[in-house]
Amino acid sequence: MNDTADRLRLILGDQLNASHSWFQHRDPQTIYVIAEMHQETAYVKHHVQKVCAFFAAMTQFATALESAGHRVMHLTLDDTEPFEKIDDLLNHLIAKHQITHFEYQLPDEYRLRNILDKYCLSLAISSQAYESEHFFLSEAHIEKEFKPNHHHRMEPFYRKMRKRFNILMEEGEPVAGKWNFDSANQNKLKPSEFDSVPTPLLFANDVTDILERLERHNVTMIGQADNHLLWPVNRQQASELLVFFCRYCLPLFGKFQDAMTCKLDDLLTQKQWSLFHSRLSFALNAKILSPMQVIDAAITEFNQRPDAIDIAQIEGFVRQILGWREFVRGIYWRNMPDYQNLNTLEASLSLPSWFWTGKTKMNCMHHAIQQSLDFAYAHHIQRLMITGNFCLLTGIKPDEVDEWYLGIYIDAIEWVEMPNTRGMSQFADGGIVASKAYAASGNYVNKMSDYCSDCHYNVKQITEPKACPLNALYWHFMHTHIEQFNNNPRTRMVYANWKKKSAEQQQVILDRAEQLLLNIEEL
Repeated sequence: MNDTADRLRLILGDQLNASHSWFQHRDPQTIYVIAEMHQETAYVKHHVQKVCAFFAAMTQFATALESAGHRVMHLTLDDTEPFEKIDDLLNHLIAKHQITHFEYQLPDEYRLRNILDKYCLSLAISSQAYESEHFFLSEAHIEKEFKPNHHHRMEPFYRKMRKRFNILMEEGEPVAGKWNFDSANQNKLKPSEFDSVPTPLLFANDVTDILERLERHNVTMIGQADNHLLWPVNRQQASELLVFFCRYCLPLFGKFQDAMTCKLDDLLTQKQWSLFHSRLSFALNAKILSPMQVIDAAITEFNQRPDAIDIAQIEGFVRQILGWREFVRGIYWRNMPDYQNLNTLEASLSLPSWFWTGKTKMNCMHHAIQQSLDFAYAHHIQRLMITGNFCLLTGIKPDEVDEWYLGIYIDAIEWVEMPNTRGMSQFADGGIVASKAYAASGNYVNKMSDYCSDCHYNVKQITEPKACPLNALYWHFMHTHIEQFNNNPRTRMVYANWKKKSAEQQQVILDRAEQLLLNIEEL
């Protein structure tokens, strides 16, 4: 084959969309390049399973494109080692193959989009950027729907999306007469309900070569991994996981989507980390599956099994994908790059070292962190109300919170991670995402999980030596930020209860919290 070509098209690791219009026609004069880059393994310390999953999925996608008749160049770290930056690699390929036109899909991360924008301006040849053709909202629609530095709310956005795309709608009205069944999605999982939790569908993708390559190139990572990766890395596996979710998890998904347990820690079944969650977020965020495909499959199952799946289950799932996922993407793109520097609450503490080991006496934090290290995964409530809540109450620097979340979770790409952490979880954006700070005492953890029953600390106590740290830290947080939250109608009752305490009672609680903060490494 002639080594020259007219056009070079770059495919990033989270752009594995086989349905993209690029692939409708085969052109021997077009080279597709999919490359493992050192810069992408090093800008943050990633979970080893995350790196393995992306590299394995990239390999699978390159093979699929090649089988479909496209001209593909799949480059590993061994191939790209001489190139410090993606610019250097692209320049080399353009010169080697005498390329006259460069194309790429718009990255879903500001850092990479900025790199490629600047790179194209430096080129002597023509270039063009395409949308990824994955999300419900186009780039133009994001500009219309979202204003920079503006307080947006998800619920009205979600309703508008339901109407626009006619999802769970009947004659212009929401199915079952209500938009939101969130109140039915907040149930604790009881021991009598443990048997209803399905054993998760896991895969066994051989990543031995990838692990050896990562070791050979001295890539620094976190977390645990073995030679067989449990996550889906191609369209067939992701579709199997989607079918599994719809059949076995969706019937109780909504009811228990906020639940947490540490009582299902059976090494043979490993059910407590997965519960009824779809675990499709990696496949979605890598664009192996489309959000419409996932929603269509779930709604079809709902329509075919009305006796098994009620409206609260399907609506809770649709809300996460059609509502929240599209919402945070809009927030991200309309507020970057300033968004990444926001720190409204002036948080300044460093992340405790046990966030990298899980070795803490706080049972809720131990389980959420250990699970994250073991599986590169935690569901949304573990992220928001366990690890996120702790970081909020203790005032951890948003930069360090972002870095931890971005690195440890298999589905974490900055467009979805940052608004969830810096915005929803840490309130560092001053309310652009959330209408209140999602701060909680140990009572919330006790209400939604069974973590507290086996904990070193007592969830019912506030100031005693073994009192749950979250209790005093909660009041300390609310007291410290009284100016920001005192007039918020959603926290008015909290401050009313705080003011009922005597000055002496308040001081004892605040002193306890200060001691906890000073000894945060020993918690």
